[in-house]
Order: sequence, then structure tokens, then C-alpha cells
Amino acid sequence: MTQRISPSQKRRALRAGLASGRLQRLPGAFSPLVARAVADRGFEGVYVSGAALAADLALPDIGLTTLTEVAGRGGQIARATGLPTLIDADTGFGEAANVARTIAAFEDAGIAGCHLEDQVNPKRCGHLDGKEVVPTSQMLQRVRAAVQARTDPDFVICARTDARAIEGLDAAVDRAKAYADAGADMVFPEALRTEAEFAAFREAVDVPLLANMTEFGTSPALTARQLEDLGYNLVIWPVSSLRAAMGAVEDLFDALETEGTQATHVDRMQTRARLYELVDYASYNAFDKQLFDFETPGRDA
Repeated sequence: MTQRISPSQKRRALRAGLASGRLQRLPGAFSPLVARAVADRGFEGVYVSGAALAADLALPDIGLTTLTEVAGRGGQIARATGLPTLIDADTGFGEAANVARTIAAFEDAGIAGCHLEDQVNPKRCGHLDGKEVVPTSQMLQRVRAAVQARTDPDFVICARTDARAIEGLDAAVDRAKAYADAGADMVFPEALRTEAEFAAFREAVDVPLLANMTEFGTSPALTARQLEDLGYNLVIWPVSSLRAAMGAVEDLFDALETEGTQATHVDRMQTRARLYELVDYASYNAFDKQLFDFETPGRDA
């Protein structure tokens, strides 16, 4: 079975990674099984996107999900691997008191850190038009509430600013500095538009920085090497796995509708053996032969 690593160990690992000088790569996982695949490939952590979680519930990313839904799913994903999990907290599900409760719920769920944003409630996807941000003073209340509420000092508080699209780059930098002064451990500048803007933000802000490499957005698709060379500390690909999976699902359903069989898609499916590897049948078998008294097929089955 998966090696048990405590939440505090995972939080320390995330902090050590942010201080290492190496880019921490956190692909988005919309389920515990996807998180297992992330860990199996040797990434440094797992990211839980609010947009992906909402989409998986067939909801738009406009603040409709609840703290209970997000913390519950985040905890399931966090428990699936020994990697630290960073989660999207949107606007904290309210203001200061709600933010404090959000941090407590995430700590209880075994999550290593979260990011809070400075959008108004209800929020919207960070790469859409029509966003609004709260006054800096209101976001500072959210950040301070998060910092004060955590009981594990290694739980990472990341402040996201959406101000670039509304107030401009200089204002976003000013907000980032204020959020760091209020206790944010990391800053997430959302929807930067050029590689030069990523460089300028790095030059201006001293704390660790998160880069969002989502598809179909306003930011350029920088590689992990480019981001590391720019001095960024962490990168997320928040919805990529969900988009890839749903693309394959829709292709399969097209084939079922037109051909009446999945036969033309079987060679693109995860094999039964690979699924068994990810869910770790073998170690459960070793743990209790009375429960698991069968042989699993080879990898290609």
C-alpha cells in the first residue's frame, strides 16, 4: 500500500521545495487516481484546481462550489499520494471569518497549502473578461486571517492577485508586495500576458512565485525550463488533465454512437494491468491474502 507520509511532512516538503531553487511542478489532479499518476511520474506535488473541481461537478467556475465540497475532494486527493497537495481556495469562501474556517478545514484534510485570490464574490475564471478585484485592504484581511488561522506554521499560504487584467501590471506588483508583507508565503500573479511580464514580476517581488500555465488563457505557454530560468518557484497546469481526459471521453462516445463499439479506441485506453498498478492491488494482496487471493494480469492486459 502507499507509504504513509504525514501532512506535516508533506508541508515541510513543499516549503523545502520552494526554497530549493528548483521549480516545483504540480500538475492538476481532479481525482485521487489522477494524483496517483502524478506521483508515479515523479512530479514534486499535486495541484487541485477550483475550476477543474467545479467542471467535474458540471458547474461553471463562478464560485458555486462549497468549502465542504472542495475540502472533501481535496482531502481525498491529498491522501492518495505521499506528495504535498496545493489547493485552490478561490476567495476563501467568504471574508475573514470564512477564510479562517477554510484554512482549518484544509489543514484537517491533510492539504499542504492553498491560494486565496483578491477577486470579489462571486469570482470568475482568472482568464475571462469582466473580473473585479476587492480593495487591497480587504484582501489583506483575508491574508491575515489565513495566516492567523493556521495551526501548522508549515501550511503554505499563497496570495493570488487578478489585478493585472484590471488595474495593470504595476498595481498587481504593488498588491503582491502588500500581500507578502501581510504574511503570504507565496504570490500567484494571475493572467500575466508576456514572458517579459513574468520576468518583471520576479524582479519586483521577493517571495516565492507561482506560475499558472493553463491552456486557452492570456498567458504564454512557457516551459518548465523557461520558468525555472526566470526564477519562478512553482508551476501549475491546473485543468490540463481534465481537458485531456474529457477530450478522450468525447472521442470514445462519438465512436460508440457512430460505430456501436469501443473497439477502435481500446488501444488508446489505460490497460487493466496499469489501472491495477495505480490502485496498488499487489500490496493489498500481500497485506491480506485472505481478501486478495487472485493473480493480477500482466501490464499489457
